[in-house]
Amino acid sequence: MRYSYGLTSALLVGGAAISLITGYPAGAQVAQNDDSQIAKVVPRAGAPSGFADLTAQLQPAVVNISTRQRIQVQSQNPFAGTPFEGLFGTPNGGGQPQTREAQSLGSGFIISADGYVVTNNHVISPEGNGQVEEITVTTPDGTDYPATIVGKDDASDLAVLKIKGDKPFPFVKFGDSAKARPGDWVIAIGNPFGLGGTVTAGIVSAVYRATGSGSPYDRYIQTDASINRGNSGGPLFDMQGNVIGINNAILSPSGGSVGIGLAIPADTAAPIVKKLISGEKIERGYLGVQIQPVTGDLADSLGLPQNRGEFVQAVEPGQPADKAGIKPGDIVTKVGGKDVTNDQTLSFLVANIKPGTSVPVELYRQGQHRTVNVTVGTRPSEKELAQSQMFNGDDGDTNDNSSAPATSEVVTKHLGVQVTPITARIASQLGVSPDTKGVVVLSLDPSSDAAQKGLQRGDIILSANYKDISSVADLEAVVSQAMKDKRESVLLRVQRRGRPAMYIAFRLQ
Repeated sequence: MRYSYGLTSALLVGGAAISLITGYPAGAQVAQNDDSQIAKVVPRAGAPSGFADLTAQLQPAVVNISTRQRIQVQSQNPFAGTPFEGLFGTPNGGGQPQTREAQSLGSGFIISADGYVVTNNHVISPEGNGQVEEITVTTPDGTDYPATIVGKDDASDLAVLKIKGDKPFPFVKFGDSAKARPGDWVIAIGNPFGLGGTVTAGIVSAVYRATGSGSPYDRYIQTDASINRGNSGGPLFDMQGNVIGINNAILSPSGGSVGIGLAIPADTAAPIVKKLISGEKIERGYLGVQIQPVTGDLADSLGLPQNRGEFVQAVEPGQPADKAGIKPGDIVTKVGGKDVTNDQTLSFLVANIKPGTSVPVELYRQGQHRTVNVTVGTRPSEKELAQSQMFNGDDGDTNDNSSAPATSEVVTKHLGVQVTPITARIASQLGVSPDTKGVVVLSLDPSSDAAQKGLQRGDIILSANYKDISSVADLEAVVSQAMKDKRESVLLRVQRRGRPAMYIAFRLQ
């Protein structure tokens, strides 16, 4: 579950075209939320006197989703600090890695009679070094179905599963979330805390709400319909029975529902779901800039209105923005003729432009308005962006929902650090030459000698035992050889931002 307070987003693990349904082989079946069915239970004028008939009509298509995972964890050595600690763990007190079974619970909904199920990607994705071994979809009648993953997308946090049955499944259709208005009645059906078939009602609080996360899909329907852990991936219905949102996150100081729930709009989700089902590759536009909203003192200092445009903090060398002449300090006000606002961020606009497309970008630079043409690039994978995020803090053109790739087990075990190869993007953010060779520290074991001697995340390891390092494999080879030679330490040449490189010997564990 993603928790959030202020601008921090939080997941709910414990969850558009109206004609989209025609893209799925549903046979002659009628959707549970077909107009002819809903008209029988909900007056067209608005909300009914109760939600029981509407719920009864829609609930058969809402499912519970559970996963069984294997996660590797580092156990504590019960003999740490005694003469026997080396027999049962590492010399520094860590026990042997153990594999444990874990579970996750979430919600989803069936969108075709032949069993396609929509949910959130985080519902069916493992945490850390875990591996999902089994996914089970449970329908309201208590029947369990083994599910396979059809496709998933990290950036939008959407996934599609497939189940098979002896007869057609009840299903629901996407609606047009753009027609939703603040004050409209909605109901959420899901599996909070494992309590399947839970129904809550509320209203649309905002149609397009940005939380400030910088994600290209930081654009949600806000509702006060109560959603909690396990509601993730479940549908948000309007009073015509259309799925106008997929419950995804909450803003909360406590972790429980306080009336601010966030759902992925159907007009964002439906086209992505359709591509996942058809097996199409999902590509997104990319500029290669670090940005922040024009608010408060920044707007005053520039003499510009607040909440209009986004300020360019940095430009990545060689990326589309750099090639087009966009510079740090520019304010981007329009992309392709569309205003950049809080509800329509630069990241959102660019991500939804096909890579290779040339678009006009309107700028405000040193008191003058100008326009440049940018050929939009292809957005890197979420893992690649996560590597950059490790060293750059908030970045309006990146998303921090994914974990960075793990380092070599040998390096992690014996040196106590996780590293990643340095790229031109990371080099730029660390303030070093783009042709710098080495690996960058992602994280450290607090009990390791490297951590005790002050090695930090973002430090660059240039060499090990006087051998130049340009990849994780290079460092692994040196550490492995040192262990083979029964050496107790390795000599690393380390460079930190703004400081000269230094040689430091680190004890192996």
